[in-house]
Amino acid sequence: TWLGEQITQSGIGNGISLLITVGIVADLPRAMMLVWGMFNAPIGADTVSYGAPHAVMMLALLIGVVAAVVAITQAQRKIPVQYAKRTVGKRVYGGQNSFMPLKVNYSGVMPIIFAQAILLFPSQFISFAFPNSASVRQWAEWMTGGWPYIVISTVLIFFFSYFWVATMFQPNHIAEDLKKSGGYIPGQRPGKPTADFLDCTMSRLTFAGALFLTLIYVFPLLLQRQMEIDPQVSQFFGGTSILILVGVVLDVM
Repeated sequence: TWLGEQITQSGIGNGISLLITVGIVADLPRAMMLVWGMFNAPIGADTVSYGAPHAVMMLALLIGVVAAVVAITQAQRKIPVQYAKRTVGKRVYGGQNSFMPLKVNYSGVMPIIFAQAILLFPSQFISFAFPNSASVRQWAEWMTGGWPYIVISTVLIFFFSYFWVATMFQPNHIAEDLKKSGGYIPGQRPGKPTADFLDCTMSRLTFAGALFLTLIYVFPLLLQRQMEIDPQVSQFFGGTSILILVGVVLDVM
């Protein structure tokens, strides 16, 4: 924590986020060695055979995922805002046009982190409590990568996306501030109509952001199941790792 604070005070970026990013990047050499082993497995080994088409596909997927994360991280809906002219003495204030940026992925990576924490705790606790039970082991496998895990994590990601926006985004407060400063959204009356418009717009954006988070979270799990890719490698094709990496790099830039 102290080291992170020193990095933040130096103006480089968020120090804690940078330290987390370094921890993720530290897994990259091992992941590259695993990828090398995938395409250079010994003859006769009991592993899935990978060739040049698989390498091209994995590279294209990696570029596509990074491009999608960059696009959604920076994507925003610009709500136009106009300010009425006010005359104070001989000076005229206001009259300019501006916009209010509403981010598509307003909650960032937090819904995925919350969903992972909630799903991981019960399976780990029950596995420790009943280590010799075959049914408990089967249930723990389902809850750490099976289809029930994917379905429940999708529901939790959507729930926490809306929960985060409902907690952090205050349309009534924003509408009141606009009214006090003489600003208004074209086509919307000041006050409650403006707050309702912002709330409806943010709800639609949150749905798109939650859908993207779900896809980016489920994608590495599907790679593990369908292509038998090691989790150390698949984490760079989605999930919290790629979201944190891209977010921190954009912040530092």
